[in-house]
Amino acid sequence: MAAPTTPQDLALPEPAPSNGGASQTFKDLFSGAAGGIAQVLIGQPFDIVKVRLQTSTLYPSALAAATSIYTTEGPLAFYKGTLTPLLGIGACVSIQFGAFHYARRHLESSLPPSQSQLSYSQYYSAGAFAGVANSVLSGPIEHVRIRLQTQPHGPARLYSGPLDCVRQLVRQGGVTHGLYRGQAVTLIREAQAYGLWFLSFEWLMNSDAKRNRIDRKEIPSWKVALYGGLAGEALWLGSYPFDVVKSKMQTDGFGQGQQRYRNMRHCFAQVWRQEGMRGFWKGLGPTLLRAMPVSAGTFAVVEMTMRAIN
Repeated sequence: MAAPTTPQDLALPEPAPSNGGASQTFKDLFSGAAGGIAQVLIGQPFDIVKVRLQTSTLYPSALAAATSIYTTEGPLAFYKGTLTPLLGIGACVSIQFGAFHYARRHLESSLPPSQSQLSYSQYYSAGAFAGVANSVLSGPIEHVRIRLQTQPHGPARLYSGPLDCVRQLVRQGGVTHGLYRGQAVTLIREAQAYGLWFLSFEWLMNSDAKRNRIDRKEIPSWKVALYGGLAGEALWLGSYPFDVVKSKMQTDGFGQGQQRYRNMRHCFAQVWRQEGMRGFWKGLGPTLLRAMPVSAGTFAVVEMTMRAIN
């Protein structure tokens, strides 16, 4: 059986990783936060359309959903609920990159003498670790954002803002079953999504460095953005069914007669029974359209920030 492919087969050797301790960790977190802010500002309008398509049968297409939102709620509706993700996603992406580089350095420090760099399965593991760490924050943040994005417009709205939404969720279901509803599927989605995200980006960057016989830091910013965008496509293609189930559970009602899904397994079964395989991919088009610029912007900002502060 052939030996597994490792980065040394595809890329030039990189410099030994910096073990700057708290200083390097701060740089990782700061760069991730900058990338997170860029991610929200670029992606929020696409995300509104995605959530409406996932949780409603009113719209036949992404264009129809976007047109309806614009005509009935106005252009500012595309940034409804932005405050929560602007603060929260900045923290989430900061954790993603901080946790990934922490795991990466830990794995690199334990490599056997015969292996000079991480294998791609190890890159996936580091990314999955980052996703699991991130899920503690992303679960409730995305739950609140989805509730705000899908509530009725005008006087019929259910929540006056993010804090009111948190209070009502906790009052109706407590912290575990209210604020953290859908956390099990969120954890699975995050591990799979960010394992693929970081794996794809590292493979593309290493391949470019090997192909052009240059150091990683010499790769131009437009290529960093392109590879980040392609990694974003891989993220969603590999995790989208979990995201659909998460969105459905996090827009579900509370209590007898209002709650449609008992748990993650029941939600999967109901989607399959009512909509078939197609139900797990509903809204994928605008999601992939969003993924390219959002992920490109995130990786470009993170990479350029890291190069600047290093």
